Amino acid sequence: MTRTQVELGLRADCASCFGLCCVALPFQASSDFAVDKPAGQPCANLQADFRCGIHDRLRESGYPGCTVYDCFGAGQKVSQQTFDGRDWRQDPATARAMFAVFPVVRQLHELLWYLAEALELTEAATVHDDLCRALAEVDDLTRASTAQLQVLDVGPVRERANALLLRASELSRADVPGRAEHRGADLVGARLRGADLRGASLRGALLVGADLRGADLRWADLIGADLRGADLSGTDLTGALFLTQAQLQAARGDGQTTLPPGLERPSHW
Repeated sequence: MTRTQVELGLRADCASCFGLCCVALPFQASSDFAVDKPAGQPCANLQADFRCGIHDRLRESGYPGCTVYDCFGAGQKVSQQTFDGRDWRQDPATARAMFAVFPVVRQLHELLWYLAEALELTEAATVHDDLCRALAEVDDLTRASTAQLQVLDVGPVRERANALLLRASELSRADVPGRAEHRGADLVGARLRGADLRGASLRGALLVGADLRGADLRWADLIGADLRGADLSGTDLTGALFLTQAQLQAARGDGQTTLPPGLERPSHW
């Protein structure tokens, strides 16, 4: 994590949250979740203290989808700041609003994560002032009232931020020769073993189940790339842009996978 990401509290602190991701969000029985659960209904594994009863065995219990979710610190923000520490069990009147606000703040916190990372890119110095203003705007929105957050349209906010993130990415990758353009590409199951993808744009690319063993992804832009089941064994991710812990959790890898600073090797690798 960058210093700014730490300062903004963008790492999930489940002990300070009221289990919002386990209640507010829906999930369907699939390879990711063992059962169906509608939005607003607590997961059967959520305990009285808002902790997960199977947290240490989620994958074995049929809930790998939970291991790849990251609220980017929105859970504790909504629980402790927006609602002043009043939980939905003790104060049921807060439940509907709290569950509606949480996904909104989560989107804003994700934007903060990317904007904070972009500010660490020295090659993007010419847009740092704009990035700082965007970060301040988004941070202010996360502190808005419950009523304001419930009607907030995150779309325009995301569009403005994404334009800056794209520019920062382009500036950071400009000196990488022969960089490939795979933005939004369908690369599901693609055979990319040993591929030279240095500085490539893989923004929003579908890389589900792709074979990326030994590939060179240094300085590649991976914002929004779907890496579920992708094999990153031996892959070099040094300097990869906008890669998140959740993306790594969704992928496969090994001890030879080179990670950017601030990200951890998933325990299931």
